[in-house]
Amino acid sequence: MSNNWYKRYTSYEQPGTTAGSGPLGRLSVLASSVVLSLLPLLVQAQATRSVSGRVVDGTGSGLPGVTVIVPGSTVGTSTSSDGSFQLEVPTTATALSFSFVGYTSQRVDITGKSSVQVTLRDDAQALGDVVVVGYGTVKKTDLTGAVSSLSPKDFNKGTFTSPDQLIQGRASGVQVTQNSGQPGGAATIRIRGNSAVTGTGQPLYVVDGVPLDGRSARPGLTTAIGDSPNSNPLNFLNPADIESIDILKDASATAIYGSRAAYGVVLITTKKGKSGEPRLDVGVSGGFSQIMRRVEVLDASQYRQALRYYDAPATNDKGQNNDPLGEILRTAPLQNYNVALSGGNDNGRYRLSLGYLDQQGIVKKTGFEKYSAQLATNLKFLQSKRLGVDVNLTASQFREQLAPITNNGDFRGSLIGQALQYNPTDSLYNADGSPFVRRGTTINPVAQLEYYNDKSRVTTVLASLSPYYKFTDWLEYRALVSANYSTGIRRTSIDQRLNIEDYFGRGFALVANNELLTQQMTHTLNFNRQLTTDFNLNALLGYEYQRFSNSGSGVNALGPAGGFGTYGLDYTNYIQFSNPSARNITSFVDPETELQSYFGRAILNYKNRYLLTATLRADGSTKFGANNRYGYFPSASVAWDVSQESFFAVEAVNQLKARVGYGRTGNQEFPAGSAQSQFVFLPNSGGLGQITNANPDLKWQSDEQFNAGLDVAVFNNRLTLTADYFYKRTTDLLYPNIPGYPAAPGGNSVIWFNLDGTIVNRGVELLAGITAVDNQRFGLNFNANATFVKNEVSDLPATLIIQTGTLSGQGLSGVTAETIQNGRPINGFSLPTYNGINADTGCTMSSGRRATPEIRTLLRW
Repeated sequence: MSNNWYKRYTSYEQPGTTAGSGPLGRLSVLASSVVLSLLPLLVQAQATRSVSGRVVDGTGSGLPGVTVIVPGSTVGTSTSSDGSFQLEVPTTATALSFSFVGYTSQRVDITGKSSVQVTLRDDAQALGDVVVVGYGTVKKTDLTGAVSSLSPKDFNKGTFTSPDQLIQGRASGVQVTQNSGQPGGAATIRIRGNSAVTGTGQPLYVVDGVPLDGRSARPGLTTAIGDSPNSNPLNFLNPADIESIDILKDASATAIYGSRAAYGVVLITTKKGKSGEPRLDVGVSGGFSQIMRRVEVLDASQYRQALRYYDAPATNDKGQNNDPLGEILRTAPLQNYNVALSGGNDNGRYRLSLGYLDQQGIVKKTGFEKYSAQLATNLKFLQSKRLGVDVNLTASQFREQLAPITNNGDFRGSLIGQALQYNPTDSLYNADGSPFVRRGTTINPVAQLEYYNDKSRVTTVLASLSPYYKFTDWLEYRALVSANYSTGIRRTSIDQRLNIEDYFGRGFALVANNELLTQQMTHTLNFNRQLTTDFNLNALLGYEYQRFSNSGSGVNALGPAGGFGTYGLDYTNYIQFSNPSARNITSFVDPETELQSYFGRAILNYKNRYLLTATLRADGSTKFGANNRYGYFPSASVAWDVSQESFFAVEAVNQLKARVGYGRTGNQEFPAGSAQSQFVFLPNSGGLGQITNANPDLKWQSDEQFNAGLDVAVFNNRLTLTADYFYKRTTDLLYPNIPGYPAAPGGNSVIWFNLDGTIVNRGVELLAGITAVDNQRFGLNFNANATFVKNEVSDLPATLIIQTGTLSGQGLSGVTAETIQNGRPINGFSLPTYNGINADTGCTMSSGRRATPEIRTLLRW
């Protein structure tokens, strides 16, 4: 049976009268003569030959349903279940085209051949040939900006809670630092240095075309021992679902995202289904965690020796031999399970994945547990397959159990500090096994851990629907509608038996919830065509609207006289039993922020050696003052691939490309509504209080960046080198200040303004890669990267020194360790000089002090 897309008509011998008998016979003879005279022409017009073969994937397995067609005609077929095909083609045909959804199309020469064997590469392999950029992809050879692209083979290996851990140390110019050892804790990512006077300075994350809010819905917590560290906003993603991560570093690459791209852009692409037989992937991993290196402190024996050496009172020896830090630590298990089902055909593809992660912390009573699910589908309609829709749905819930470890604990310290300072000869447990507690300011870390309960639960849903229509092979319209909803609940209680004076004998309970919602609508028109033999144009026009909402509420309270009691329940389960006069009810809703954008990009390629990219984006944001709602962010970059020139005849060099680019981006990372006069409702019918002053002239923080780079590949791409020089200049710094003049409008409320000053980051990035072995059975690669950055602050008012880096602990009230001032790096350390210990008094001696700042204000929000 033939699968050909055309019909072959065959003559049928008709029974009837003898040739030449009667008028009908004579007419038949005449017709036969005409047919016989034309037969050579008909045979020549329909002359065909047979071509057969088989189409396989990278593993050698046959691919069913692959479209096989003679280019420029309608002669074609599709492969059978084992990937084989047979096709009658015109004798003049010289090539066959093979295409399959999820694989790279391929054109094969059939001149003089009757059979062919074709291997198609899947999209994951083809991903190395293209790079994801804003609102689309480009061929890697067409890149003119500074972009780091990482695929699964480049990721860090192991089990991780969030995708940012996959790229730590893997890309030049990108610094990833874990803020704490808490499972699921936040990380700090710096791309090409730090220029954030306020805010987090984090890059913009974009998941499958959807820009994220950048915040976590987990409610914050402030208690008598300080503020709890933040959660990671990427925790809702399963690292096993990530297909690629592309990092846009210079302004010529990031300007397409305009006002949110000042600190770089991280594009995360999740895995999609591939056509073919249903595929089931199962992954199981596990492990254990321990503290890598302990801080060396005196054990009980050494402590007793110190008491004798310094003639300290013998009463300090409590007679025990304990390891306080060891008592709160453990060997923590980890388990991770992932399963994914994928498949499809030319009409649609799908991938469904489920994940479960349970990571216990090395501090007892801490851990991170996550359930995740993702569904990705691509459906195509019409016979031409020009109409389609992409649907992506990610849902997850993670639960955290948190320890009493804070960023800014007071003189009592937080858990780790308490364990390091605790007397190793003192008791940790009572005779009945309960934690030992003594009134006073010394806190037993075992009691702190046992009598402190802090649990959170964050549920996130990210959904997007993207219909598209291909008018031609080179013109496509695409829409994207998305919603990212996240809600967080936190329950915290501190037992009344813990000797923290604020809570001793009474106890503390808190219940809080937050909601974050981001909505997006995007329209893009993509044009990508080879206009002439030498000239290709890849152009984009787009419109985007985004809306951001944030709200929350909570209640916290102290227990009644005599405390919450011991009823076998967590205090948060009967918080109504608390003391009404010590009960605080809070709620808030931030002003909705709207962002409206128009953008365009053009990539010109002439002879595959001269490249030009130009971008312009206009952003209008309700965050800014009425006089400066819109900002404009242009960029341009060029590249010259010398290796494509006819005069460059060095066979060993596969690529030698020089790049130069310039662009401007913006920053709107500050609280919603800060350009307006804002008021809060005070508790206990206390009326209204103003928290911000209006500033109609507040405008965008501006970041300008120049980049020059060189890409080299030699020895059949087995050795690659990328080098970039960058110069980034940040001005119009967004800054909160309290008016310093009498009777200021709004009293002591903050006014946001654009601070005079400049922050410059300049440096060099180097990336080298060696492919030592590359075959189907074994691969061996070596990669190294290095970044050298110099950061400097200038043009601030001459007497202005902004103090940052608050220190916490005993004797450190109001002490800071860092400054922002002219001639120094941002947040550079500025400390007195240590001059030893005074032999007479036993006190430390130091010299030098910092100047008193002209402006003192809150620099962290």
